[in-house]
Amino acid sequence: MSAVVWIAAASLAAWLWLLVGQGFFWRTGHRLPLRREPKRWPSVAVVVPARDEAEVLPTSLPSLLTQDYPGHAEVFLVDDGSSDGTGELARALAERHGGLPLTVTSPGEPPAGWTGKLWAVRHGMSLARAREPEFLLLTDADIAHRPDSLRELVAAATSGGYDLVSLMARLRVVSLWERLVVPAFVYFFAQLYPFRWIARKGGRTAAAAGGCVLLRADAAERARVPDVIRHAVIDDVALARAVKRAGGHIWLGLADRVDSVRPYPRLADLWRMVARSAYAQLRHNPALLVGTVAGLAVVYLAPPVALFAGLVTSRAGAVVCGGLAWLVMTVTYLPMLRYYRQPRWLALTLPATAFLYLLMTVDSAVQHYRGRGAAWKGRTYARPDTTAPEESRP
Repeated sequence: MSAVVWIAAASLAAWLWLLVGQGFFWRTGHRLPLRREPKRWPSVAVVVPARDEAEVLPTSLPSLLTQDYPGHAEVFLVDDGSSDGTGELARALAERHGGLPLTVTSPGEPPAGWTGKLWAVRHGMSLARAREPEFLLLTDADIAHRPDSLRELVAAATSGGYDLVSLMARLRVVSLWERLVVPAFVYFFAQLYPFRWIARKGGRTAAAAGGCVLLRADAAERARVPDVIRHAVIDDVALARAVKRAGGHIWLGLADRVDSVRPYPRLADLWRMVARSAYAQLRHNPALLVGTVAGLAVVYLAPPVALFAGLVTSRAGAVVCGGLAWLVMTVTYLPMLRYYRQPRWLALTLPATAFLYLLMTVDSAVQHYRGRGAAWKGRTYARPDTTAPEESRP
């Protein structure tokens, strides 16, 4: 057997295992669990870190202020050094729409060892604790909530006894590049962190989606968040791990009532979104980078290459193994495309999208070693064990 056949066979074996052995990650039916309304609705503080979010705030903030929640709730928007009038706009929106009480505050620049977002979250949580809320809703400034979103999140947490309930917001899919890249982003995330495994008590898998995290206040104190994760670039996964390590019961699933309104119209926008944290996900480890690149090549790129190479060279083994591996890959991607209401033929483009992610991951490592890794909105964060975060030049 030629090397092409062996690689195609390895890819097929990997896909057969992924199909049934990775928590059925490709299924998209993992939504908020069965829930019932509590007899007494607990108090909730909504913490929104915001840095230069004037473009999306008119859509997202009113959706929080007008939540149909039977208990006491209020919103704390933390203006993280914005230069576009985010804080002033938030106050104007609150005056216009009314609804839940809004506090707008600013913590100043983050100290050494803190990322800007987590410093803002810490400031918001500190203000909220003065009101002694039972739950904290940590949500990003680009996330829009349906009117019953908070009610449903709290009902799920109280019914299931969860310390953390997180929803992966439905990302915007409008432009050509968003259609190609965004569903695959969620698909790859679910493959890495199968949702069904996350909810297991005592299990090792832990993750959350930072755009929408409902967290019990006492669980946050037990886990010492956000202080214990103050330097984390991938803060949502770090938060979930900290809560689970402290004995918390966590849950993550896909959203029906929560949407991201941030546009990523160009490939460059999506590239920055992925590349800023891809190498951090690999713990800045060159060996893990090499293994990831090789794994992406064997699992995602080898099937179509083997299929076409086999057709050209008349190698039946390459055709069969490559074709079957590509078929399984395509079938597992279809549910995510259906969730995002995209045409089924896009499933055939997953190898090309995986190749883009491979390039983004390599670029993330290159930018890291050039000192420009984990850059976001004017800040560049180094490895937590090297130097403290510092402002980058325009």
